[in-house]
Amino acid sequence: MRHGRWPLRLANCRATCCLARMSITLTRVTVTAYRVPIKAPVATSFGVMHNRPAVFVRLEARDGAFGWGEIFANWPAAGAEHRARLVVEDMADLLLGQTFDSATDLFTQLTDKTHIRALQCGEWGPFRQVIAGLDTAMTDLEARRAGVPVAQFLNSEAEDSVPCYASGIAIAQAETRIAQSREAGFSAFKVKIGFDLTRDTALLTQLIATLSSGETLCADANQAWALPEAERCVATCADLPLGWLEEPLPADAPLTHWRALADQTPFPLAGGENIAGTGGFADAIATDVFGVLQPDIAKWGGFSGCWPVAQAIRNAGIRYCPHFLGGGIGLIASAHLLAAAGGDGLLEVDVNPNPLRDAFDPWHGAVNRSTLSLSAAPGLGITDLPEDIAQYASFSGDLHL
Repeated sequence: MRHGRWPLRLANCRATCCLARMSITLTRVTVTAYRVPIKAPVATSFGVMHNRPAVFVRLEARDGAFGWGEIFANWPAAGAEHRARLVVEDMADLLLGQTFDSATDLFTQLTDKTHIRALQCGEWGPFRQVIAGLDTAMTDLEARRAGVPVAQFLNSEAEDSVPCYASGIAIAQAETRIAQSREAGFSAFKVKIGFDLTRDTALLTQLIATLSSGETLCADANQAWALPEAERCVATCADLPLGWLEEPLPADAPLTHWRALADQTPFPLAGGENIAGTGGFADAIATDVFGVLQPDIAKWGGFSGCWPVAQAIRNAGIRYCPHFLGGGIGLIASAHLLAAAGGDGLLEVDVNPNPLRDAFDPWHGAVNRSTLSLSAAPGLGITDLPEDIAQYASFSGDLHL
């Protein structure tokens, strides 16, 4: 998708708590990268995760106010430590001792001031992801200061819970994983395809036949195919009631290819986790190709970018389902964003084991995971990191004035 100008101003993204805002001078930045060994690798069409990484960042202001964020770290394999080091070695001078009017001000300033740094090394993604995590932390700080949950900080009429769907299910293990997910209360499931087209489509047909009334199956190809293969998939699955087909083409495939596929597809096309920038999402909305759009709060934008994008998606009549496949802070942040946006969207919940998510107890002890209820505590409701995850730390930095 090409990048153009976004018709909304980021500075106007918050619906509430805009009056009586105080400036924020940052005096401490703490970041930690984690890695958890896993028994069963998590496979996608483009690669395999042999451990579960996460990067959590904490910002603290001069008055003691603080906030937590998460930085995307799934890819590449060495990404977690790299992004954490970016915070410490390439961003600290832009944070410590600096004063910001709001999270949006931080997002705008950091995006502008790192432009040449990212251009110099070609690492647009890592810088965007670090800024996204820092923005989430700053928004958490602001909402905590205001004494309200982030969802209500964004929208005073936000929901207090969001519906969820089970994700991260490898097609080869789908029958077992869907049964386990059903026991956990899920009624919507997303399987990963893009490995072997003939086998994948045959398994999709078999899985659809096993669903109960009211259950939905979606499929994610993770950008696996060029247009001819994607057209084969659509033709083979045309009679299946798929909830959506996600990223059947690369995110940067020509718009003519996306349009050609959409014209042949009886079920919605989904994408968005690999779109960056307000202009990129404006273009995606304008194409009228997507039935579902899925920005990732830890990958680009944080709340300052993703909140106006979520509103624009909803206003366009497109289904907003935030993408997320990381640790607990990002999942909780995604839930707050969806709760603020409203609509019929679902929160993505990776059902593969991940202590860096589960240690935060997002469901507050509930066995049924079909719905995630938001904490009524200020901000994201996270005060300290769970002690259980300290053993998995692979890099940490604590910078302060």
